[in-house]
Amino acid sequence: MISIRKVMAATAIGAMTLVPLAACSSDDSSSTESSTTSAAAAETTESMPEPAAEVKDLSKGVSTAVALDAGFTGALTTLGLTPGVVGTATLADGSIVFPITGGDVKYWEPGTVDPYVQGEIMHDGSGLSLTAGETVVELTDFDIDPGTSVLTGTVTVNGDVAAEDAVLFDLDGRTLKPLATGPNNTAILQGTEVKISETAAGLLNDTFKTDAVTPGLLVGVATITVATA
Repeated sequence: MISIRKVMAATAIGAMTLVPLAACSSDDSSSTESSTTSAAAAETTESMPEPAAEVKDLSKGVSTAVALDAGFTGALTTLGLTPGVVGTATLADGSIVFPITGGDVKYWEPGTVDPYVQGEIMHDGSGLSLTAGETVVELTDFDIDPGTSVLTGTVTVNGDVAAEDAVLFDLDGRTLKPLATGPNNTAILQGTEVKISETAAGLLNDTFKTDAVTPGLLVGVATITVATA
């Protein structure tokens, strides 16, 4: 998945390519328009506030934990699906935990920048499994983009890859609590609701021969804990 930083870098490179072409134009209006656009861009950059917190390297962890909603676990039971973990993920006390393996994140005070949490949070080597009889679906290698509020990953069915970089869950940050500090030099973002995406609902319905998995089904509430040092 392409991170916010990479997108910004690509945009900047594109702008640098376009400016010389405009400067060489004999059309005065084009030159004026280009100057106005450049000035506006510079003003926007200068007015961009510094983030309240930033972690440039998330490879030190720690984890994303999802407290599973009773409605979600009840739906799995109704469908005859048994949840499990893949790789380094753990499941205990009603929460499934995925270790963070890389990425970066910036956090601004809510209302100063939109979106106020940006970056990429990677969870390679772990995931969630759903089993019914001899059919096992694994959702793995989660990649959270807090700026677009989506979680992508890989889907395998009985060991065969069915989809890669698929949007598996939609993230609703309207319930997100303010950034908090935790023990051992950690920062905590708690309260984001995790919901089944339309893509994931379609894949699960097709695989398990049902139509009962609905987009928007609340999976649980996430707590993201990152190491800051």
